[in-house]
Amino acid sequence: MIKKILTSEDCDLFRNTIGKVHTVKSDKVLLKVDNKPKPYPKLQSINIEEHLSGQQGLDVEQVGIEDSLSFLSPGLQHNVLKKLRKGQFGLNAEIDLHGLNSNEAKKQLLNFLHDSVEDGNHCVHIVHGKGYRSADNQPVLKNDINLWLRQHKDVQAFCSAPPKHGGTGAVFVLLQLAKKYEE
Repeated sequence: MIKKILTSEDCDLFRNTIGKVHTVKSDKVLLKVDNKPKPYPKLQSINIEEHLSGQQGLDVEQVGIEDSLSFLSPGLQHNVLKKLRKGQFGLNAEIDLHGLNSNEAKKQLLNFLHDSVEDGNHCVHIVHGKGYRSADNQPVLKNDINLWLRQHKDVQAFCSAPPKHGGTGAVFVLLQLAKKYEE
C-alpha cells in the first residue's frame, strides 16, 4: 500500500474543518435514562363475540310488535326489575339500532355494551324499533335483541322502556360493573 503524501495546505484545511480535537479516555458510551420513552401496554385485540354465552339453544319465545320485553338474571331481586322499568337507575348511555340489518346491529350492540361496561355505565338505553316494516309483522331486530341480551354475560336485567323513552321499541339494560369499578 502506498502512503499518500499530503501537502501543508491540505493538512491546514483538514485541521480547520475538523476543529479542536480531544483524546478519548474511555471507549464506553453512557446512555441517558431521562430520554427513555415510557412503556405503553400493548393493546390486546378483544373478541367481542366471546361476551355472548354459547347458549344457542335458549328457548326464547318470539315477540310481536307491541309485546314488551323483560329479563332478570338468576339471583337478582324482582325489585331491581321494577326500579329499572321506572328508570330509577339513571341512563348513562344510549344507542339507536333501528334501521340496521341483523349482522350490523349485532356488531354495534356488542361494541356498545363492551364500551359501556368498560366506561362504568350501569344502565343503558337501546332503541331497536318496533318492527312495523318487518315481514309478516314479526320484528326481526326486537327478537334478536331479546336473544342477544339474554346471552350477554354482562347483562343483569332488561325491560321495555316507558312510552316517553320509546315504549316497546326500546329497552333499558342494567349492566354489571367492570371489576375496576367495584369497591
